[in-house]
Amino acid sequence: MFLVKRIFLVAFVTFLGHGVVAGATHAESREKQKVVYHINVDDGKVLNTAMKTIQNHLNVVGTDNLDLRVVLQGDGIALLQLANSDPTLQDKVKNLKHQGVHFIVCNSTLASRKIDFKKDLYDVTEEDIVPSGIAEIAHLQSQGFSYIKP
Repeated sequence: MFLVKRIFLVAFVTFLGHGVVAGATHAESREKQKVVYHINVDDGKVLNTAMKTIQNHLNVVGTDNLDLRVVLQGDGIALLQLANSDPTLQDKVKNLKHQGVHFIVCNSTLASRKIDFKKDLYDVTEEDIVPSGIAEIAHLQSQGFSYIKP
């Protein structure tokens, strides 16, 4: 009986060892994820959920394994409008940017709503603005980015 238990224990430890090695190999061989999040709603609950989802995505995959873009278009511009006067939201945006997240702003929305990005939006530069948010999403998808609508 002792011999059977010992053989079982050796087999079990060997099996676990192979599983751990296989798991590590799988994690190391993952390709870098390319993801675009599309935000086009002005709803505090949705915006908050989107920010949490993006942070969770970063936590699980890791900043080195993720190229993440957030396209703000239409009512989604509200995220950076609200952040302009909300220190808590500013911290969330700043933290995501420090982790490599790129926030992209639709110029069509800015123009149609007469929004001055320099004074009305939090931490937006000319480099963050694209002619069309929808066209940018289509372009990113053609480059292999996965589309996520939180």
